[in-house]
Amino acid sequence: MRLKDIYIYPVKSLGGIRLDKATVDIKGFEHDRRWMVVDDDGQFITQRRFPQMALLQPELHQNGLKIHHKNDQNKSILVPMDPETGKKMMVTVWDDSLMAEIVNQEVDQWLSEILDINCHLVKMDEMAERPISSKYSINDETVSFADSMPYMVIGQSSLDNLNSRLEEEVKMDRFRPNLVFEGGEPFEEDSWQVVQIGECMFQVTKPCARCVMVTIDQQTSEKGKEPLKTLATFRKEDQKILFGQNMIAVSLGEIAIGDPVERLIPET
Repeated sequence: MRLKDIYIYPVKSLGGIRLDKATVDIKGFEHDRRWMVVDDDGQFITQRRFPQMALLQPELHQNGLKIHHKNDQNKSILVPMDPETGKKMMVTVWDDSLMAEIVNQEVDQWLSEILDINCHLVKMDEMAERPISSKYSINDETVSFADSMPYMVIGQSSLDNLNSRLEEEVKMDRFRPNLVFEGGEPFEEDSWQVVQIGECMFQVTKPCARCVMVTIDQQTSEKGKEPLKTLATFRKEDQKILFGQNMIAVSLGEIAIGDPVERLIPET
């Protein structure tokens, strides 16, 4: 098995970026979900409510994060790496609340016009602590603005298996993984407890439960019934539809496309 793709999603619920290599951090890959869009109350905003967020594509630049609209390259804005307002606000992502920094007024205005809601772009301070559930932590791990876990892995064979059951194939970007590997059986990742990818080791914590976001075409922002409808016929457990596995990093370092992926047997 080999690592096929590496993805980060700098702004939660906006488009992803494919990387050749990435730095593994406790919270997730460097730059992954360090920014988030929130409303005036600090409540996080995602494609579940605003599917048009799929059309906003970030790019990493040396002097910041450029976001452009997939349908209009002229609609773009540069987000500075470091917030410029000096203002902080309490933000909420699921059951967690923490302080985050407002980036700048120009970015807020640009996003508010596109999403047609008063909103703010905030960045997580690198010193901020958002602990993962104690049920899954090993060394009091923390996470970025991701839903619950720092990393998520899916096998290409798993997507191929799903697509063989669909009338119209879907792309991997529907599922927003950080890591995609090739080789192995469909749903190989379901059997993992510990996995070595390149020089880094990861612990699998729990399956990823899927919601309506996977029904949003990431190129058009249009919603449908698939692939959630088909997944429900063969990937449903305890009223949850599962696809992919969440993980935490046990050892840090750098990984790259082409790195070997090896399932490890935990010591007893």
